[in-house]
Amino acid sequence: MQKIKSLMTRQGPKSPQESLSDLSPVENIRIPSKEELREMREQPIDPQAEQEIINSIEDVYFSNDSFDIVQHELEKLPPVLNLQEIEEYRDKLKKQQAAVSKKVADLILEKQPSYVKELDRVTSLQANLQLGAVICTNARRQLGFAKEDFTQASLGLLANQRKRQLLTGLLKSLRTIKTLQRTDVRLSEMLEEEDYPGAIQLCLECQKAASTFKHYSCISELNSKLQDTLEQIEEQLDVALSKTCKSFDINHYTKVQQAYTLLGKTQTAMDQLHMHFTQAIHNTVFQVVLGYVELCAGNADTKFQKMQYKDLCTHITLDSYIPCLSDLCKALWEVMLSYHRTMEWHEEHDNEETVPASDGSSTDGTEESNFDRSYVKKKLEHGLTRIWQDVQLKAKAYLLGTDMSNFKYDDFIFVLDIISRLMQVGEEFCGSKSEVLQESIKKQSVNYFKNYHRTRLEELRMFLENETWELCPVKSNFSIVQLHEFKFMGQSRSPSVSPSKHASTASTATMSLFEQYHNGGNPFEMQTDSKDDETEDVLASNGYESDELEKCAYQDYDSDSDVPEELKRDYVDEQTGDAPVKSVSRDTLRSRKKSDYSLNKVNAPILTNTTLNVIRLVGKYMQMMNILKPIAFDVIHCMSQLFDYYLYAVYTFFGRNDMYESSGLGLISSRLRTTLNRIQEGLIDLEAAPETTGSHVAGEERKEKVPSPHLSQLVVLTASGTLYGLAERVVATESLVFLAEQFECLQPHLDTMIPAAKKPFLQQFYSQTISTASELRKPIYWIVAAKAIDYEQMLLLMAGVKWDIKEIMSQHNIYVDVLLKEFEQFNKRLGDVSRQVRIPLPVSNVLWEHCIRLANRTLVEGYANVKKCSNEGRALMQLDFQQFLMKLEKLTDIRPIPDKEFVETYIKAYYLTENDMEQFIKNHREYSTKQLTNLVSVCLGSHINKKARQKLLAAIDDIDRPKR
Repeated sequence: MQKIKSLMTRQGPKSPQESLSDLSPVENIRIPSKEELREMREQPIDPQAEQEIINSIEDVYFSNDSFDIVQHELEKLPPVLNLQEIEEYRDKLKKQQAAVSKKVADLILEKQPSYVKELDRVTSLQANLQLGAVICTNARRQLGFAKEDFTQASLGLLANQRKRQLLTGLLKSLRTIKTLQRTDVRLSEMLEEEDYPGAIQLCLECQKAASTFKHYSCISELNSKLQDTLEQIEEQLDVALSKTCKSFDINHYTKVQQAYTLLGKTQTAMDQLHMHFTQAIHNTVFQVVLGYVELCAGNADTKFQKMQYKDLCTHITLDSYIPCLSDLCKALWEVMLSYHRTMEWHEEHDNEETVPASDGSSTDGTEESNFDRSYVKKKLEHGLTRIWQDVQLKAKAYLLGTDMSNFKYDDFIFVLDIISRLMQVGEEFCGSKSEVLQESIKKQSVNYFKNYHRTRLEELRMFLENETWELCPVKSNFSIVQLHEFKFMGQSRSPSVSPSKHASTASTATMSLFEQYHNGGNPFEMQTDSKDDETEDVLASNGYESDELEKCAYQDYDSDSDVPEELKRDYVDEQTGDAPVKSVSRDTLRSRKKSDYSLNKVNAPILTNTTLNVIRLVGKYMQMMNILKPIAFDVIHCMSQLFDYYLYAVYTFFGRNDMYESSGLGLISSRLRTTLNRIQEGLIDLEAAPETTGSHVAGEERKEKVPSPHLSQLVVLTASGTLYGLAERVVATESLVFLAEQFECLQPHLDTMIPAAKKPFLQQFYSQTISTASELRKPIYWIVAAKAIDYEQMLLLMAGVKWDIKEIMSQHNIYVDVLLKEFEQFNKRLGDVSRQVRIPLPVSNVLWEHCIRLANRTLVEGYANVKKCSNEGRALMQLDFQQFLMKLEKLTDIRPIPDKEFVETYIKAYYLTENDMEQFIKNHREYSTKQLTNLVSVCLGSHINKKARQKLLAAIDDIDRPKR
């Protein structure tokens, strides 16, 4: 039924007959006619039977519409046809068809009213549709009239407006495109102006705009061009970044960093910066050295530019070495200063960015910014050590490229000073101890210093052998810090420095080099303006500090007007300052005044040109040690050799005498003897002949030694008129003492410089060598004292005196007057010498002590030669000695008189008993065997018997046996 309805709907309202005739052939199996239908309705058929017939129809007939009934029935036919069966089957099919047709007809008739009613509705709907079509046609006609009259013109205006808007937008786009096309020119101008952030900002904006207009074909080419321009900007930015390595400019660097920030390549910029710094160090030093090498080579056709830096350094000449080193360090300083200022810029920039970051914008951006800052900070801190290591290696290659062993001292010190300043820069730059530089400069210094010290020792030997031991006139306030060589010890000790200058120096010392030269200047500039400060003013004119003093020196000594008050007083003890009760005569004052030439040159030190030369050498050595602490011990050891050699020379020239031991005076202490033996064994080359002293063929051990010096032939030590060269002896000995005093002053400074492990050497040097300098006075001046007075004549005069007298005498013997006359003559000659050279009080004391001691011992020796002596004779001996003492005390200030008890005790021993004499012999071993034997022999005739005499002689022999 559904199919029938659908067909009716498609074909429009038709009569039932028409509708049935339109059925498909399949469906239109056979439609009964009206008569047949009527007949069917009229034929009474049992509904149940009819239903059974319909049920008997095979299910296949109800399967689908495309079912071929005929084909199906034909296929069911048996192979052998039976007409009767076929007829029966056909009737069955007819019944089934009739039942179906009747059923269909019944259903149709049953639904006929509904069908008719629905068909009417369809017809009505069709009429309404036809009316709607008429209305639509009329409306369209009316709309056509309206379009022609009104709408077309209005809509045309609207269309034109819209078109205008589109064209305006297009014009803006075209103008933007035109601007983009002209961006290259502006970008070039900005790059020339080094406005890198602006150029990058403009380029990025252009790229953004280009992406907006990418639908235009011309924009694709422009986009690629902008990308190339951006790459070109990055290249120029890299070049600009490299410029900051040599001369840092805050504005320039700020622009570069802002540009890299816009590009988002902060970390890349930092990596590139370190690479540029490394390259800058290499290129800078190479160009500096290459410039000097090519300058010195002249027109020589040598391919220096293709050489390695290390090889290039070996071509530097000695003349250009220091200027090149100075320029090299200046260039390296500029690079390190740029790096230091770069770090400062980033520290300040980080501090500025930290404050706005706390406002809280985007979390991701802040984290990325913090990460970049952390990366940059670590990279810069790590780069400090790396940059300094590169600097050290370049400096090391330059230092070791030239043999500096033949440099002048000032040049080598200048090199050390520059390298020391460079190491100071390194310590302030990254806290480095500059091990590479220290090792290389130590290597050069040891090599240089060995040759230099060897040459200086030879030079010192030449000075000593040509030294005439004349006084070098210096001012009374002379101090070693006034010499050029000791300026390095600081102006703080010098009173000539003004307070303002001292304050400015102190304030500068607290600032680092990077702070001092932050805004300009260079710590490696050659100091040419400091020469005025280095002028020495230590020499006195004609040996005096003024003409008035020179006149004063030769005034009449009989006038007391120039005698200090303390000398007008009685004798003043130098140690305590107390004046003894005993008065001193005017003659004594005059003699004192002559013996110590301190009236006009109170503190003028006694030294020679050689002494001054040694002091200067010490200053130079200390300069080197101060600059290069690793070789401090080697330098101090060499300094000690300078002093040792000077001491040994003074001893050899003026103090060596075989009579020391026989004198029994203990002139050379065991410490001094040990020191002299040590110097002779360790420093003096005893095998070198005078003509082969300059040969260097000797072994390593002999290379370290120096031949023993020889006294100049111009120095005469045998003339009695000059007191056997007393002036020369005083100058030599006191210059040695002065040199020792200067070493004493330098001990605290040396103590701070020498390594802790080597301090015992320094202490031993001072305790065993420096302190023995003054001990040389005794042996040197003893020779003068031994020859200045004729002791042999006194012995002869004493031998002619008769001592076995029977009455007490009131007049002393003539030998006492002769001896005193000898002392007066000695005093006069001492005064004559003091006009040439000031004789210090310790020297005059030693001379007088020696002379008095020798005179007293000569007296004892003369008394020991007496064959017979009575008590009255002993009394005469005492009278003679007391007369001698009384007169002697007027000539000298020495108290007590040396060996006074030595004589008195010997004279008084005559009165001793046997037991006392035996005890006397045991206790007084200072007397010789001869003197003791004579004492016993002379006492034989008075109160000692022969047996007692034998006993005492045996005791004397026992005492003398160990000596033998």
